[in-house]
Amino acid sequence: MLRKTVAGEPVEDLVGLLMADERRVEGRPWVMVNFISSADGGTALHGKSSGLGDEDDKTLFQAMRTVPDVIMVGSGTVEAEDYRPVTLDDERRERRLAAGLSEVPLLAIVSGRLGFDPEARVFSDPEHRPMVITGPDAEPAKLALLGDSADVVFLDEVTPTRILERLGAAGIILCEGGPTLVGQLVAERTVDELNLTVAPTMISGRSARVAHGPPAEPPLDMRLDRAMFGDRSLFLRYLKG
Repeated sequence: MLRKTVAGEPVEDLVGLLMADERRVEGRPWVMVNFISSADGGTALHGKSSGLGDEDDKTLFQAMRTVPDVIMVGSGTVEAEDYRPVTLDDERRERRLAAGLSEVPLLAIVSGRLGFDPEARVFSDPEHRPMVITGPDAEPAKLALLGDSADVVFLDEVTPTRILERLGAAGIILCEGGPTLVGQLVAERTVDELNLTVAPTMISGRSARVAHGPPAEPPLDMRLDRAMFGDRSLFLRYLKG
């Protein structure tokens, strides 16, 4: 069970804690990032971030999906983690409805070239079709195949600024990776909140960091807002400083 580090008391209502956090920014959706890294900074074990997580991390991951209007993820992460359609249990659906949200957040997959399988299981729920955000480099054959299984959004530039403009009706966007997409968000200074799980594992290797790409100039300053710990892992919430 997660505990706040200040006094060590159990977090009895994790969903309630996350939904009560204030999230508001002028002119665009609030952007949350949820990521896990090893103690030495790696983000994937044998190609998957899920290989680093424990039961507490899985609990937090599922609870955090109760919060946003949109879950945004890069196509590489969808493929590497074999994403499923977004599902929530009855309690979390009811809490979302009570908060004025849809039953389930929209899944938005960002893919500049559509270099993934259009028959992957993430497209298997016709009642909750994901959105696919792509651009001029999209493979025409893949674009045609996605017509019946996803809502395709075509942008002239697949950048965080253009994506957030397109998703402007959303109040909160939760980005679940991967490192390249997070790196683009950091470079454009559009990360408002980072939820970072630190796993007690050292993996070495060449795994990308949480944010990967050209350096942010100037660096994006964050401040620690909350720290919790589970049986093994540390859970940190940072807000834009």
